[in-house]
Amino acid sequence: MTKRRSRFRVFSDEEWARIEPLLPSNEGRKGHPFGEHRKVVEGIAYRYRTGIPWRDLPREEFGPWQTVWKRHRRYAADGTWDRVLAQILAEADAQGKVEWMVSVDATIARAHQHATNTTRPEQDTGGLLELQEFCL
Repeated sequence: MTKRRSRFRVFSDEEWARIEPLLPSNEGRKGHPFGEHRKVVEGIAYRYRTGIPWRDLPREEFGPWQTVWKRHRRYAADGTWDRVLAQILAEADAQGKVEWMVSVDATIARAHQHATNTTRPEQDTGGLLELQEFCL
């Protein structure tokens, strides 16, 4: 593999070698075969890294934005991204590179009663002042 230096390159050759086998192949696929996976997947990663709209992806580097978007959507729907993440996490965990830590936040954010889309109870008092009872 040749090493190309570009500001559009997202994955190193070593990283790509770990990701590529996890992506769907053209084998047994009917219709138009997938094009170059690396170009499209790097387009997806570049788009998320930069925060640009899909339409602003550089066509010379990643091909038509529609292709990149459709492939991302397809991989999200068929679970490809979930499988890639699970495999990469499993490899990193096996090498001791993942620290499993759980953080629980007990913050409560209360919404005003008018912020909900629920209806009021049928026993509405109809007034501005409701009876508040205090029991010991």
